[in-house]
Amino acid sequence: MSIFDKFFPSDDFEKVGWKTLDSLEGLDEILALSSQKTVIIFKHSIRCGTSAQIKDALFSDWDIDPADAELYYLDLINHRQVSNEIAARLGILHQSPQVILVKNGKAIYASSHYQISLDRIKSEIHI
Repeated sequence: MSIFDKFFPSDDFEKVGWKTLDSLEGLDEILALSSQKTVIIFKHSIRCGTSAQIKDALFSDWDIDPADAELYYLDLINHRQVSNEIAARLGILHQSPQVILVKNGKAIYASSHYQISLDRIKSEIHI
C-alpha cells in the first residue's frame, strides 16, 4: 500500500458499484460488453488533488444504478498502459480525471476535470 492509498482509497469505488479496470484484457472485455450496455470508465489519478475532488463530488451524489450502465474505474498511475490504450482505441485524448462513456465499442461521450457532470452522464445514457 502506498501513502496515496490512504488518501485516495480504491474501495470508495467498490462502495458505489464500480469495478476495477486494470488490464488490456479487461479493456477488451469492456469494449465487447459495450455492445450490450453502456459502459462508463472513470480514469482517476491517485496522485492528483483535482481527481480526488471530482471523484468525491461525483460519488457524493452518485445514483446511477449498475443495471443502467457498467461502471469501471482505472487507476491510471498504476495502469498507464491501459489508459494509453483507451486513448488509442477510442480516439480520446488522455486526461485525468476523465469520464468516458462507451457504446458499441465507441466513445459516445468524454469529459474531464471540472466539466465532469453527473447530470450530463445520466443524460448521455438516457436515465
